[in-house]
Amino acid sequence: MICSGYKIGLSLLAAAALLGTGACGANTAQMEQPNQPGQSIQQKLSAQKDTSSTPHLLAGKEDTERANKPLTLADLHHKYRSTFLFNGPRSLRQAALTFDDVPDTTFTVQILDILKSYGVKATFFVVGNRAAAHPEIVRRIHDEGHIIGSHSYTHPNLSKTSDANFRDEIQRTEEVLSSITGSKPKLFRPPYGNVTEPQILWLASQKYHIINWNVDSLDWKGLNADQVADNVLGHVVPGAVILQHGAGGEGENLAGTVQALPRIIEKLQEAHIELVTIPQLFHISDSVKVDSPIPE
Repeated sequence: MICSGYKIGLSLLAAAALLGTGACGANTAQMEQPNQPGQSIQQKLSAQKDTSSTPHLLAGKEDTERANKPLTLADLHHKYRSTFLFNGPRSLRQAALTFDDVPDTTFTVQILDILKSYGVKATFFVVGNRAAAHPEIVRRIHDEGHIIGSHSYTHPNLSKTSDANFRDEIQRTEEVLSSITGSKPKLFRPPYGNVTEPQILWLASQKYHIINWNVDSLDWKGLNADQVADNVLGHVVPGAVILQHGAGGEGENLAGTVQALPRIIEKLQEAHIELVTIPQLFHISDSVKVDSPIPE
C-alpha cells in the first residue's frame, strides 16, 4: 500500500512538472517573440490601446492653444516707457497742447493766430504730403517757435502697414520736413495712436520718441466749443498731453477746436498749469539738424 501510494505521488508530481513547464514555455515564447520587420517604436506605441485612467487636458493641445497675442498699447507703453510716451511727470504743473493732421489752410492758421496772441508754444504733428502741399504754413509753425513732429506721410493705419511701407512713410516725411525747416523730426505720433512692437523698435533705433496722449478732446467728432473744452478741462492733470486736431479729414469741421482754444488756455493758466512743448515736458530732443550726423 505504501509503494502504491508512493508511485501515485510521484506520478502527480511529474504531471505537475509537465504542466508548469508548458505554461512557462508558452509565456517565454510570447515574451521573446521577435519584432515585426520594419515596425518603428512610434508605430508600436500608437498601435497600443490607451487604457490609462489619466484625465484629458481641458483646453486641448498646446499647439492649438498656445497662441501668441499682440501686446496692447498699454502693454507696449509699459514695456517701452522711455520711448513710447503718453504723459509727463505729475510732479510739475505742466501740460502740453498738441495738434495732429496739420497743416491745412483753414484751421491750422487760426490755431497759430490764437497761440501767438497768448504767447503759448505747442507741438504740431505734421502729415508729410500736407507739408509738401503747404510748406509756407509748416515754415510759419517752425518760425514762430512751435515744435514739429512727424505724423507719417499719408496717415495710414500703421498696424495694417507692411514694414517697407511703414519705413517709407517715416523717411518721406523726414525728407519733406527737412527741406522746409532744415531739421529732421525726432518726435513721432502714429496715426490713430496705433503702432506695433516691431515699429516701436525700429523708431527707437532711429532715435525717435513716440508720443501718444492721455487727454483726448475728441474734436474730430465735430463737437462744439463747449464739448471740446469740457473734454479737455475735465481730464487735465499735471503732466497731461492734450490731443487736438489742427486740420481735419474730408468733411471734418474743427470750428469747435478753434473756438474752445482760448478758453482752454485761459482756464489752465488760471489753474497755474504751464503750457509747454513736448520736448520741455519730457526733457527730450525734438529734431536733428540735417547738416549734422545723427548721434549714435
